[in-house]
Amino acid sequence: MQAVRLVQQGWSKRKAARYLGVNHSSVIRWCKKAERLPSNIHTIPTIISRPHSHPNALNLDIVNRIVSIRNDRGRCAEIIHKTMLEEEYSVSLSSVKRTLDRHGLTNKRSPWKKYHPPSERPKALNTGDLVEIDTVHSFIYTSRVKFFVYTLIDVYSRWAWADVVMRINTHASIAFVRMAQRNASFQFKNMQSDHGSEFSTHFTQNVGVSHRHIHVRSPNENGHLERFNRTIQEECFSGVPRNPDAWKKVLPEYLQYYNHERMHMGIDFKKPIELTKWCEGID
Repeated sequence: MQAVRLVQQGWSKRKAARYLGVNHSSVIRWCKKAERLPSNIHTIPTIISRPHSHPNALNLDIVNRIVSIRNDRGRCAEIIHKTMLEEEYSVSLSSVKRTLDRHGLTNKRSPWKKYHPPSERPKALNTGDLVEIDTVHSFIYTSRVKFFVYTLIDVYSRWAWADVVMRINTHASIAFVRMAQRNASFQFKNMQSDHGSEFSTHFTQNVGVSHRHIHVRSPNENGHLERFNRTIQEECFSGVPRNPDAWKKVLPEYLQYYNHERMHMGIDFKKPIELTKWCEGID
């Protein structure tokens, strides 16, 4: 626009081009653009050189069908591609993924979240062979305070431990595991968790036992602990005011009941303490 203003003041296009150090043809194009713009515009918008269409672009009907299938059921690109082929549309899987991405229908992976390759799941043949760990998030709506419950369970014996904290991170996770280990009568050998930030690389390197991450979006791999999380909320925290002090107060008594008195159908109506003592006798 500065070049256009100089031309409007009587400068030649070549003189304005030499003065500003640009090509002569560029000044000519800018002047033509300025003629079509309102007089109060102070800049000339740049038109991108990218073409507006491609000879191999997908047909609009195909694009609309891909978006429609995604919005109807929320299925993944592979399922959408298979459905499109069954409906006799000619489209590739990469085109389906590209279309979903351009319409903002894909969940982008966080660049800060590290990938933890899943390892083989250990078999729970004895106490401590597989210990699952997780966190329960809770929120006080009136005061807008968030607090958490660390939970842990031994898959073989169903022995469990829990603690209420105000903040979760890798250091708090390690402290919780050490506290649970002090209260357990057996040694933890393998730990299993989801991909939460509180169980990231620092936790893996410093927890002191073998640590395995479950597959992404597969909470059923931590099924025993997910069921314990529901049980503790229904049997322990139900009817208790939703605040960390109240939950922390009732938790020790419930853990004593859960590990020493409560029968579990999953271990043939036995109590967790019975299986841990039985394993101690074998050792």
